[in-house]
Amino acid sequence: MDHVECIVIGAGVVGLAVARSLALSGRETIVLEAAGAIGTATSSRNSEVIHAGVYYPHGSLKSRLCVAGRELLYRFCAAHGVEVNRCGKFIVAACGAQLAKLAAIETVGRLNGVEDLQLLDAAEALRLEPELRCVAALWSPSTGIVDSHGFMLALQADFERSGGTVMLGTQVQSGSCRSSKLRLSIGQDPVYGLEASVVVNCAGLEAQNIARSFDGLRADTIPALHYAKGSYYGIEGRVPFRRLIYPVPEDGGLGVHLTLDLAGRARFGPDVEWVPAIDYRVDPDRADRFYAAIRSYWPMLPSGSLRPDYAGVRPKLQGPGSAAQDFMIQGAASHGIAGLVNLYGIESPGLTAALAIGDYVASLVAGA
Repeated sequence: MDHVECIVIGAGVVGLAVARSLALSGRETIVLEAAGAIGTATSSRNSEVIHAGVYYPHGSLKSRLCVAGRELLYRFCAAHGVEVNRCGKFIVAACGAQLAKLAAIETVGRLNGVEDLQLLDAAEALRLEPELRCVAALWSPSTGIVDSHGFMLALQADFERSGGTVMLGTQVQSGSCRSSKLRLSIGQDPVYGLEASVVVNCAGLEAQNIARSFDGLRADTIPALHYAKGSYYGIEGRVPFRRLIYPVPEDGGLGVHLTLDLAGRARFGPDVEWVPAIDYRVDPDRADRFYAAIRSYWPMLPSGSLRPDYAGVRPKLQGPGSAAQDFMIQGAASHGIAGLVNLYGIESPGLTAALAIGDYVASLVAGA
């Protein structure tokens, strides 16, 4: 059986960032990816937003890794020529009843270390975005957008320059945690074995399925997985906004927001649709419910202008109506298996936090 020091399962943005951190620390590392390309699931089906870190409970992994990861990401992109736009965003209160929630978001954001937030009244907000409707807005200048695929390619290049290897089209069939080394059965026709001192499960939507295939890992350490589908819709022509526009958050997500891509094209979404299985189809009729949500902050949205764009599925650790859960990054202290790290529920702000997650996992491995 072949042996490698570290195996990372999953070549999404977080898996690549983890692998890069391990390789930069001098560890022999390979990445196993079931798909034929990097970043084909959650990493490529999101808003491509660089989050400031305002939403997440103070002290949570999400808040800490988002704030740290944001600055790491801006610096990484500048050094590697990855395109970003630090355009900023408004979080808007559409009515007086939402003002308390907006103030609470500002308070949490400042506790998290987001020190550049500004609370604007309606007149101040409209001077910057004349077609915006709100009673107040929280301005976050640290928010931006990034070429997520360019970011992943740069991570892969760094990783490979450090001696790492990405094995595409390589599925993990099962694993064993019952000896001093971790063993994986990988591939198809034939299936072959790999042994490692460290295995990091960054499989995203498949992380729980991968974990359940590990003989010797207690089932009670594997959290439930809930699929939250989010659809996005584009619009014909340009919109009259230069910044991202977000409503106050809703159950399961951040609301139907307006984001811009690096070419200035607008898209709206995601909504939240709890689904029993991964499904990337976008229902054209679902756009009907988007109009009211968007018109709460952009009343001039033309009727019939939205067009299906794409959908993503987020790996949630909570179901409908339950409180949002933190990232779950489990090492030996959680499950008792030396060298095994499982990452669960790595959804937004996973793209922003990726580099910080990579460093966090590398330090967890080093301290094992």
